[in-house]
Amino acid sequence: MKESRSEFVDARGVRLHVRRWGSPDAPMLFMLHGWMDVAASFQFVVDALAGDWQVLAPDARGFGLSDWPVAQKGGGHYYFPDYLGDLDALLDHYAPTDQVDLVGHSMGANVALLYAGARPARVRRVVDLEGFGLPATRPSQAPGALTRWLDDLRAPPPLRPYASLDEVADRLIRTNPRLARSRARFLAQHWSRHEADGAFHLLADPAHKLRSPVLYRLDEVMAVWSRVQAKVLHVEAEGSPTLASFAGDMPIAEFKTRFAAFPDWREEIVGDAGHMIHHDQPERVAALIESFCA
Repeated sequence: MKESRSEFVDARGVRLHVRRWGSPDAPMLFMLHGWMDVAASFQFVVDALAGDWQVLAPDARGFGLSDWPVAQKGGGHYYFPDYLGDLDALLDHYAPTDQVDLVGHSMGANVALLYAGARPARVRRVVDLEGFGLPATRPSQAPGALTRWLDDLRAPPPLRPYASLDEVADRLIRTNPRLARSRARFLAQHWSRHEADGAFHLLADPAHKLRSPVLYRLDEVMAVWSRVQAKVLHVEAEGSPTLASFAGDMPIAEFKTRFAAFPDWREEIVGDAGHMIHHDQPERVAALIESFCA
């Protein structure tokens, strides 16, 4: 297993943890994890990289070893553009004058793709692992979204503690039955922390579970995507359950017409994998990243 080192960077007043693998002289890859995940989630992909790469993977605000902003801690709302602001600050710190290659999974992929449209000159390549955006919304859904958010503020959703690391590993395996026990045990050590009460608590602010009061406006998102100058590689699990869930009753091909917004987009389908494609097929994912970003 390739060893990583931890660094901390102040990004707009929030102390962000960055996990860093490889030589400082090697080409950089920035990897952005998904919702309810941590930077160490990319360990298996990093281990499978054949070339000499410097991988930098931050824990997003409110996850892992990064700070929980006081304004959100325990009951506020995480404003999605803040993830882009944090990425902008990290790139200013690590690669202030260089174009960068971004790899994102799920939520991290959505961050990477939006950032590439907001700062098109800064991004050379984007590898999008199971990033689909979200289902389109209608203006008529706005009152319900605000009501649900207000209800959540009254009774914020909690994150349950676990009695042992094995219980945390069991939780990961329930979510992803393909996950090997050894990998689940490794992830559990980075996904949780043993606290003074004797339990293992997830390294995530429960406020992340509050449903957003802001609608996902697909037309606005596609307008941002249309400005992306980077080449985009979309990597999707065959029969992706996440894609099927987002598409609902809509035909998959119709849902994916949104990707026509990207000027340079191509797709790879990976078999025997679910949404956590970087856990299920890290060797295949690593090979795709290297061939695309080399």
